[in-house]
Amino acid sequence: MPELITQPNIDRPDDFYAELIGLHEGLARQESDALNARLILLLANHIGDREVLRQAMRAARRP
Repeated sequence: MPELITQPNIDRPDDFYAELIGLHEGLARQESDALNARLILLLANHIGDREVLRQAMRAARRP
């Protein structure tokens, strides 16, 4: 069974974070929320493995 990767795994994470924040610039809250939902669904589709997605949902739910 594949395991969710939770250790840092993104090349240049600060640059990615800046791009992610920039993606939301100029959007109203509702537009930003809709963008986040579309991004989550696109990435979930790319991952494709339901068990990995369940692991991610459980991890995201934890404070």
